[in-house]
Amino acid sequence: MSANEIPSREVARRVFADEFNDAAFTFKESDDDRAPVYLLLPTGAKANRVFFVGTLTEKDDVGEDNEYWRGRIVDPTGTFFVYAGQYQPEAASTLRDLEPPAYVAVVGKPRTYETDDGSVNVSVRPESIQIVDAATRDRWVVETAERTLDRIDAFDEEGNEYARMAREEYDLPIDRYKESTVSALEGLEESDGDELGLGDSGPADAGGNEPDADLQPEP
Repeated sequence: MSANEIPSREVARRVFADEFNDAAFTFKESDDDRAPVYLLLPTGAKANRVFFVGTLTEKDDVGEDNEYWRGRIVDPTGTFFVYAGQYQPEAASTLRDLEPPAYVAVVGKPRTYETDDGSVNVSVRPESIQIVDAATRDRWVVETAERTLDRIDAFDEEGNEYARMAREEYDLPIDRYKESTVSALEGLEESDGDELGLGDSGPADAGGNEPDADLQPEP
């Protein structure tokens, strides 16, 4: 690697909330202590980073000694929870300053937590949170639907290692994600942003911004 070459980061997978919240199995592909940890998506893909766009509906400082912000972000299929504290200063600052409701684009790493009853909760540790507009949200829904349907179409292909892992780890019918994806697309025809009081341009300070080019996943 040359001195000017920058190591590439893991692809940030587009995924809807319903599938993300069903994902509970994590794994490494190397014994190296610094090897990336992947979340196994039920449609048969690994995700070290995720990219989603939705509506921030709630935020709370749930920290005790230090600020630790929790954000509730809704897409057409369900809810993502993000947590940002002193180790994610930019994302924490954004959550602190934002007033819900607001359209936001998030890139971050999945995190799993096993509860006392043995169930697994999934959340996101955000690398970046950016204010966007309704058009950006709608494009994300369309593109995420395409990626989800591609994974479903490839699920039964011979040699699809991550689909094999998903069959072993999850007892979930794959058609449920096709149904929720179709519903998300149908919902776009009925929604223009006004139901949130945001209009087509999102919050007044959004400026119609796209997420930074560096954050664009799965080209």
